[in-house]
Amino acid sequence: MLDVHYFAAARQAAGTAAEQVFAPATLRDLVAELGDAHAGTTAAGMPLADVLERCSFLLDGQGTDDLDASLEGISRVDVLPPFAGG
Repeated sequence: MLDVHYFAAARQAAGTAAEQVFAPATLRDLVAELGDAHAGTTAAGMPLADVLERCSFLLDGQGTDDLDASLEGISRVDVLPPFAGG
């Protein structure tokens, strides 16, 4: 099982702060599955699938923007939308 933790707009669109899912082969597969699984939106009406296109990800605490990254052996994915400020 894979723990997925959502932050900010991703949390709002997913309708949950965290969930457990069966780990697909790649981050790309996970993004597609999560986008299909959640029908919620942000306050601005953006569905999770659209939010995920703008996110960065931490795989067991290591940042990646490689959607083809393998999830083999990964136990946690953090979904991080762009944040304002600095």
